[in-house]
Amino acid sequence: LRYKGNIWQQVLQIAFLLEMINTVPFVIGIFDHPLQNLFIPVFLNCWLAKRALESMVNDFHRAIHRTQSAMFNQLLILISTIICLIFTFICGVEHLQRAGKKLSVFDSFYFCIVTFSTVGFGDVLPDIWPSKLLVVIMICVALIVLPIQFEELAYLWMERQKSGGDYSKQRTETERHVVLCVSSVKIDLLMDFLNEFYAHPRLQEYYVIILCPAEQDAAVRRVLRIPMWSHRVIYLQGSALKDQDLVRAKLDNAEACFILTCRCEEDRNAADYQTILRAWAVKDFAPSCTLFVQILKAENKFHVKFADHIVCEEEFKYAMLALNCICPATSTFITLLVHTSQGLEGQHSPEDWHRIYGKCSGNEVYSIVLKESIFFSEYEGNSFTYASFNAYNKYGICLIGVCPDDTKKNILLNPGPEHIMKPLDVCFYISLTKEENSCFKRGCKNSPKTQPPTSSAITSMGTVAIDLQELSIPSSLGPSLSAETNISETRKPNMVPVLELPDSPSFQTADMFSDQSKNPYQPYTGDEGSNDYVKGYPPDLPYIGSSPILCHLRKKKTPKCCMQLEKTCNHKDEEDVKAYSLKNKLIIVSAETTRNGLYNFILPLRASYRSENELCPIVLLLEHEPEAEFLETVCWFPMIYYLHGSIDSLDDLLRCGVSFAASMVVVDKESTMSAEEDYMADAKTIINVQTLFRLLSGLNIITELTHPANMRFMQFSAKDCHSLAFSKLEKKEREKGSNLSFIFRLPFAAGRVFSIGMLDTLLYQCFVKDYMITITRLLLGLESTPKSGFLCSMSITEEELCIETYGRLYEMLSSTVGDIPIGIYRTESQMLEPPETPLSQMSDKVSVFEEGKDPEEQDEAIPCELPDIQTHSLRRRSMQWASNLLGPWHAERDADRLSQQRGVLLSCSERLELTELVKKRMKNLGLSTHGFDRMNNNQSSHSYALINPSPDTKLELNDIVKNKQTNKQTKNCKCNPPTKTTKMSLNK
Repeated sequence: LRYKGNIWQQVLQIAFLLEMINTVPFVIGIFDHPLQNLFIPVFLNCWLAKRALESMVNDFHRAIHRTQSAMFNQLLILISTIICLIFTFICGVEHLQRAGKKLSVFDSFYFCIVTFSTVGFGDVLPDIWPSKLLVVIMICVALIVLPIQFEELAYLWMERQKSGGDYSKQRTETERHVVLCVSSVKIDLLMDFLNEFYAHPRLQEYYVIILCPAEQDAAVRRVLRIPMWSHRVIYLQGSALKDQDLVRAKLDNAEACFILTCRCEEDRNAADYQTILRAWAVKDFAPSCTLFVQILKAENKFHVKFADHIVCEEEFKYAMLALNCICPATSTFITLLVHTSQGLEGQHSPEDWHRIYGKCSGNEVYSIVLKESIFFSEYEGNSFTYASFNAYNKYGICLIGVCPDDTKKNILLNPGPEHIMKPLDVCFYISLTKEENSCFKRGCKNSPKTQPPTSSAITSMGTVAIDLQELSIPSSLGPSLSAETNISETRKPNMVPVLELPDSPSFQTADMFSDQSKNPYQPYTGDEGSNDYVKGYPPDLPYIGSSPILCHLRKKKTPKCCMQLEKTCNHKDEEDVKAYSLKNKLIIVSAETTRNGLYNFILPLRASYRSENELCPIVLLLEHEPEAEFLETVCWFPMIYYLHGSIDSLDDLLRCGVSFAASMVVVDKESTMSAEEDYMADAKTIINVQTLFRLLSGLNIITELTHPANMRFMQFSAKDCHSLAFSKLEKKEREKGSNLSFIFRLPFAAGRVFSIGMLDTLLYQCFVKDYMITITRLLLGLESTPKSGFLCSMSITEEELCIETYGRLYEMLSSTVGDIPIGIYRTESQMLEPPETPLSQMSDKVSVFEEGKDPEEQDEAIPCELPDIQTHSLRRRSMQWASNLLGPWHAERDADRLSQQRGVLLSCSERLELTELVKKRMKNLGLSTHGFDRMNNNQSSHSYALINPSPDTKLELNDIVKNKQTNKQTKNCKCNPPTKTTKMSLNK
């Protein structure tokens, strides 16, 4: 019946032989009656039934078009093979033992199991040779057939484990999941995503499906086996370009899809192209799925405009680098805002600044509709500034912006006092916790107007009511302020209440802390041959999709020859930067090539709301010659120069004016982002910056790194006790499960180093806060909204110290100029031991970094000063005196201190040698050295940013207050007047 052209192929099959054995005797028995008593082994038909079952299953899979059935088929074959072997063994032994000691069917079954399990009790035995021969044959068959079947099953199981199997459709009906599409999964990327995604309580029951074409490495496999992740993270090996893999991930039922780009590729454009194709494939397969896309190059962003949320690395990176130059620690401020934290970092440290800095790092941005809010509903009908200060004074939260509708698209940061709060306004505020999770929601539900207790979760930072009778305001703060305060020498004036001021041209941030002796609207003439500037939109955009921003522009574009710094042309003959007589210090950018992202570096520094007198010249130090298209784009901006050189060369650095620069920005090179050892990608950048730091210790160097873990090598000193203490603190925080263990590294806290990888959490956070990308772009100046504010800063001088506290400063800024302060950038000098302190007293000092350590084991901080010979000899005699009184152990410790001080002396001597080296090199190049010694004077200090500190935080000298400033000068097309300090605020 199965004949298909080759009869021998059919005859020689085992199935054909079994059919002959089980059918031919029946046919013969019809004609020969005695042969009817012949025994026929009908039980062998079980093997024919097994073959028929396999054929039926294959036909069934073809009928239902099921392709993922290999594992099921192999498992079915194995089970049916074992059943057939056992059944054949039982029936064969039972039949053959009829000639000897008869066995029942159960005894045969018992004997079969005992034999196959190799136990062999011996209580049931075959006693005739045919039975014994059958046992031998069955054991041999089992030893041959079963290992083959198990091997095939194990192979399929291992392949299934590598590919991850499928996410069943039945699970999608009861569970929620998101899909993460990546080219390759690195352990750092995976942990950042999981920690940020599962930091939100309402996402604890979500499942994460990782769809990746590469096989998971050992580190990722080890992490996914941790019980915390194993039950809710599923790894699928597959491609987003294959529909069958998207079906396996059940993407059409997913809540969201995250598509991340591998930033370690040598060709970043190629990496973006892969992301673009993945985004297209996902949108084609599941149009309704919420799409989150990360892109590297700014010019590739317009290909994924259809995505719901997009983060362009180059845009954010260069904007943060630029604002770090004029608004210190902007990168630190943004990084802390986009990380989810409880604010528990550093709370067990003995350092005061660790505790307050770690506490403030827990602040995040939240939103709520005004009419549904306990915090803001009482301010309906009041101005924005009135609501912002009173909410801060009462609840300790900082209202930074509103959205007039619930679309959260047209977000306004600090719209100013002319904005009246409406019931449907969406309020955006900075707080340690959102209102829904605070005790106010539960405790004050029946009486929302009641003053909450200061022990609440929101006001635990020390929120207190401000005494309006204890603040004296000098008359130099402005005529509008002094007219209302009636300053008296015998009695301190009342604080100016937060009023609703009219929208007038005189209401500007420049009215406060400004130098009235200069004309704020006098055109700036520091540029070569230019008379004045105009405000407008750049005529040449570098790439499709670039946001138009109102900027300071030249009336006539700069000739390209004049942009080359060190060469003369027909329009200029200056070669030395000092000869240009620029009023403000330089901002130097060291980059490999002129990428389009550099446009986003220039944009915030030339925005129209920046005062013309505050515009700093920008010098691009490029390793390759700039492209003509890029020069054509930036030639409309004032004071843009470039120089062909490298950061590796001291001559190139000096020729571009690094010895007189305010800030030096070092951009990570694309050519070094990939390395055989991942963390070695930053090696060249770190060494170059370290060399620059040693040569010019007073220069503000801002560095971008590929890997955040390499921040510990910035300004590295092997014998620095402070760095060692921060390293131990970071390890403790990491052991406690902190996502922000790196924040206590001094370069990061000061805003002098950051990694764009730390901003990946911005994309993940948008799953629950869909407004975060828009707010971040507004803060960085990448977008502009009419009537929205901008980020600036204000430095606290001795005249402003009378304000005393941050809360009073908040009230004064909001009531007079409409600014909304959002944080403090503070610089503190490290407490060093003076040279004249006796060694016996030094032994009693306890280092603030070594918590829980014996005081006598602490390392003392030696001042970096060069004492004279007399002081040095006095220390030596003091050591001898200590040896006589305290014994040899203390003398040995004092000798170690003295050797450490000698090391400091050598360090100071080395610094002097390096300074002389640089000055000689400048003279050889024909450059001026005037003011270089003062610029290179390094002071031992550390800086950090405080987000939304408590109202009773004391202001200190040189504090820089970050504000959101009103943007009326944009509407009136006027510039801010010159000020004595750097401004960092959110202005309207």
